[in-house]
Amino acid sequence: MDIKTIVERNDTVPGCIFDWVMQALILLSVITFSIETLPDLETGTRKLLHITEVVIVIIFTIEYLLRLYVSDKKLSYVLSIYGLIDLIAILPFYLSFFLSFSVDLRWLRIVRLIKLFRAGKAMRRFSRAFVIAKEEIAIFGVVTMMLLYLSAVGIYFCENEAQPEAFKSIVHSLWWAVTTLTTVGYGDVYPITAGGKIFTFIILMIGLGLVAIPAGLLASALSKARMEEQEEK
Repeated sequence: MDIKTIVERNDTVPGCIFDWVMQALILLSVITFSIETLPDLETGTRKLLHITEVVIVIIFTIEYLLRLYVSDKKLSYVLSIYGLIDLIAILPFYLSFFLSFSVDLRWLRIVRLIKLFRAGKAMRRFSRAFVIAKEEIAIFGVVTMMLLYLSAVGIYFCENEAQPEAFKSIVHSLWWAVTTLTTVGYGDVYPITAGGKIFTFIILMIGLGLVAIPAGLLASALSKARMEEQEEK
């Protein structure tokens, strides 16, 4: 069995083992990254975490080089979404040796989680569903941004005179719009006028429906992705 089959296919025993090892390393990387942020860690523990990270990066580097080696169109792989994710997953480690100024790029390691979408049937279907629903999701994003802005404008004119400090401008009102449309409502900024309260009620009703839209889009896309997979078989 050649390397290409092992790296790019998971319908064989070696390929399945390869995928499972990569998934386990991704999860291990996320766990060690989280532990590193704990205060007052012992020196020995930090050293162990560093060694673990070095080993993980070396393996991910080998994986990246193998995928590049077996790729029929190497430039296409390098510039593809998965190729860029594979590169970003290891880049912070190597950049730390060359950067002459203090920049913490460790947060980029969370990109490794996206690598899970390559492996596993469910993950691939989820990724495929995003591709199917990308236009609808893009439209939803634009509509959401418009609603956020209109909500900020509305509450500004309703509350500015009554609460000039809380609603100084439309820009300041955007925080209220975000927390209200997402139905989070931290309570740090809230309306006190009758008009503001009525407007908030309307925005909350819109927000409740807004939250449900992405779930519906993804559910429909997942169903379509599953049907396409069955047709391909």
